[in-house]
Amino acid sequence: MSKDKFDLIIIGGGPGGYVAAIRAAQLGMSVSLIEDKHLGGICLNWGCIPTKALLKASEVKHMLDNVGDFGFSVSNIQMDISKITQRSRDVANQLSSGIKHLLKKNKVTVFDGFGYLDKKTTEVKKVIVRLKNNTKTLELTAKNIIIATGARSRNLPFVSSDAINIWDYKTAMTPPKLPSSLVIIGSGAIGMEFASFYNDLGVNVTVVEALNTILPNEDEDISQVVASNFKKRGIIIKINSSLKSVTNNTNSVCSEVVCDGKIETIDSEKVILAIGIIANTENLGLDNYDIKLKNGHILTNEWLETNEKGIYAIGDVTQGPWLAHKASHEATLCVEKIAGHKNLIPIDKTSIPGCTYCRPQVASIGLTEKEAKSQKIDIKVGKFPFIGNGKAIALGEAEGLVKTIFNKTTGELIGAHMVGPEVTELIQGFSIAKKLETTEYELMHTIFPHPTLSEAMHESVLDAFDQAIHY
Repeated sequence: MSKDKFDLIIIGGGPGGYVAAIRAAQLGMSVSLIEDKHLGGICLNWGCIPTKALLKASEVKHMLDNVGDFGFSVSNIQMDISKITQRSRDVANQLSSGIKHLLKKNKVTVFDGFGYLDKKTTEVKKVIVRLKNNTKTLELTAKNIIIATGARSRNLPFVSSDAINIWDYKTAMTPPKLPSSLVIIGSGAIGMEFASFYNDLGVNVTVVEALNTILPNEDEDISQVVASNFKKRGIIIKINSSLKSVTNNTNSVCSEVVCDGKIETIDSEKVILAIGIIANTENLGLDNYDIKLKNGHILTNEWLETNEKGIYAIGDVTQGPWLAHKASHEATLCVEKIAGHKNLIPIDKTSIPGCTYCRPQVASIGLTEKEAKSQKIDIKVGKFPFIGNGKAIALGEAEGLVKTIFNKTTGELIGAHMVGPEVTELIQGFSIAKKLETTEYELMHTIFPHPTLSEAMHESVLDAFDQAIHY
């Protein structure tokens, strides 16, 4: 067994791991990165990026279906699902290759294999690497270790993905052909993006959600807009419903669902499980150290350090929210803490934006109205619909709204929630405002360019203080 010594060892090469590796290298550390599947992790290879390529294809299909509204006539439109999915894979592969180049450029030593913590010693921490396609193992040592192993799809006790009729996100992204009908279990971001994608491509979609609203983590006003849009498109939504059993037939699936206390059956060609994630903590040697878990995820302090000094954890293997941009920010914060940087600021989870790329798009940051009221905060709320925005009307995408929530006493922006055209690009404006502790005064006196979708953000702020101009 060969031995190598580094300043920092990172287990996992996703948006947390590879960012940590590059930042550490920039700070002069000798760094090793261990990845057993694909650089870029789930996000780049099977999540954030390739799903957006798929959704772009469904957006093109939607535009072609409505091209008459813009004065065009198109006939003989043909769709090839294999080409749609191949483009998605090509996008992912291109970016994965880019990550490989960046790591090489920054002189990060990459090991293609599975890494796990060796038994605790009094001197240095050891990581054993089982190299892929090789019986050889390596022993690496370092003063500090970052665990960035991510997470995977959750199954139910009575039904698991079989990649044939019961799909997880990987199968749903590479279907051999379009199904005629589809049941999606769960209405979080992943479920809603697949619902939107397959509906736009002509599949009959049913969404089953256990709670009383789809997108349950979003503000209720935002969820209602999406629900209304989906229903108009023919998507069947069953809230207050739970999956009781599944009968997996040769060419179809029979789902038994408890809906408002009544049992009904739904026949479909395929089923997608979109019910959350499980952290990848198995076989990492965590039991060799004092590393604590909660609900299967690693617990850390505000600097991403576990109970074991010198061992850190970032990304989806830790507590939520489980977002790629959170993992990347944690990576930088964690590495700079290891490097001894001063004046670092722990992550405020209420300042992490969230985005869902269904049609219409959803983006949010901070507290929902319900959360703010539950915390007994005296608030002022502003709303502005995109139907009052000239750019949205010109684009033919005037459905949706911008909602802002302010502390009535201090004027602090404590929440912003958006649904409509390109709101996933607009949310960063509120992210910056919140980070800078901007009040309503600064936002109201900021000049927004015309004609832009961003004017709806300004009008929402004005509306919170009864000064909206265009609605």
